[in-house]
Amino acid sequence: MPLVVYILGLTIFSLTTSEFMVAGMMPSLTQAFGVSVTQIGYLISLYAIGMVVGGPLLTVGLLKLRVPNKQALLWLLGFYAVAQSVAASATSYDIMAAARVATGVAGSACFGVSLAICAEIVGAESRGRAASIVVGGLMLATVLGVPIATIIDQHWGWRASFWLVVALAVLCATVITFLVPRSKAAGTVSLGAELAEFKNRHLWAAYATSGLIIGATFAAFSYFAPILTEVTGFAAASIPWLLGVYGAANVVGNMVVGRYADKHTMPIMVWGLIVLGAALAVFSIFAQNQVLSLGALIVIGLVGVPMNPAMIARVMKTAHPGALVNTVHTSVINIGLGVGAWVGGLGIAAGYGNRSPLWVGVALAVLGLLSLLPYLGRKAASRALTVGQ
Repeated sequence: MPLVVYILGLTIFSLTTSEFMVAGMMPSLTQAFGVSVTQIGYLISLYAIGMVVGGPLLTVGLLKLRVPNKQALLWLLGFYAVAQSVAASATSYDIMAAARVATGVAGSACFGVSLAICAEIVGAESRGRAASIVVGGLMLATVLGVPIATIIDQHWGWRASFWLVVALAVLCATVITFLVPRSKAAGTVSLGAELAEFKNRHLWAAYATSGLIIGATFAAFSYFAPILTEVTGFAAASIPWLLGVYGAANVVGNMVVGRYADKHTMPIMVWGLIVLGAALAVFSIFAQNQVLSLGALIVIGLVGVPMNPAMIARVMKTAHPGALVNTVHTSVINIGLGVGAWVGGLGIAAGYGNRSPLWVGVALAVLGLLSLLPYLGRKAASRALTVGQ
């Protein structure tokens, strides 16, 4: 795999660390800005809003200007570094909030353009594996990036963590300048051609499945802490370690899925959804059993978010893997994350208990599986026709 792919993975690692590191430095930020923990939590939501809404719009602007992917990524990283510098220097909550929206916009577009560059520099048969390396940066950010940012905050202050991300963004941009080849499509970048891809109903079907997979996972994951402490009986002090185990399972699952995503895209998604739904059901039914709950948590970690390489491979096979197609896919995944967490919380709010998000996850996994049935039926019919001939 080209070194450039790993640099793109480091880029996503840096941006995702910035997205979630706020969660680990809430005490410092509440004290710095004199606001509530809830308001600091909104800084994560504002970043996500920037990703979902602004990312595709910014990508459309770059396509309208016919900016080649390499140049677009360098511009985006420059914009990100400036916005992150504003966040690192923020003297008020309002300035920080605005900077978070701006970094979210740039981060989403960076993700889409990075995947488009991957599709350019590797063969079609290796796109899923390359995507797994880029997405691996996202996984490692939650396992390593956020804890490291928290440690830096505790020893040198929260601003140091933000400045570190600025330094990483500049480093990645510098390396990309020299290592990423000139875009093969430099003279043919077309907004019209990219927009035409969205007339493909199969692309929207692929997006829908991706949103349901991530929704099923985060309906449960968002409430792991209260489930594990109040139902399963783990001590609150053990939650970081349990989430660390879950994060490690994400990394392992991503590596395995990435290896086979190109050749076995649909089987991975079908069996992944079946196993995900079963693990969520087992977790809910046996939530008071610590051993079975831990086992279910690990399985969810192995098959939930790690289906990302297969999801990306499917989108890239369904449509031309341009920057806008990939950026919108990133937005859909973030919508799935937000909706899944919201719907999971509705069960608790309605009085169905802390296990209810797990059953919401099961329902979303079943819907995801149903969204694949037309394609499985078509494949079976094609196979039968081939045998008949």
